[in-house]
Amino acid sequence: MNAPKFWMVVPALLVAGAVGLAYAKLPQPPMDDAAKAAAATKKAKAAEAAKKAAAALAKAQDRAVERYKMEKGMMAAPAAPAAKMKK
Repeated sequence: MNAPKFWMVVPALLVAGAVGLAYAKLPQPPMDDAAKAAAATKKAKAAEAAKKAAAALAKAQDRAVERYKMEKGMMAAPAAPAAKMKK
């Protein structure tokens, strides 16, 4: 065999590329009713978990603000009117 190793690898790479392209173009198999129901349940659980996480985050943020106000002794400062923009 006088062929360089590179030329031995080229056909293997071409075959692997062709198989990869053929596999990539195959459509996704249709889901049956059980899979659809499982997907819907999973989606509902994920939405509920996201809602709980958002509520927990809001509660933690509220506690942090209250603690900051307590520690800094925030006084009710009068609201300064916004600067008027001149034309």
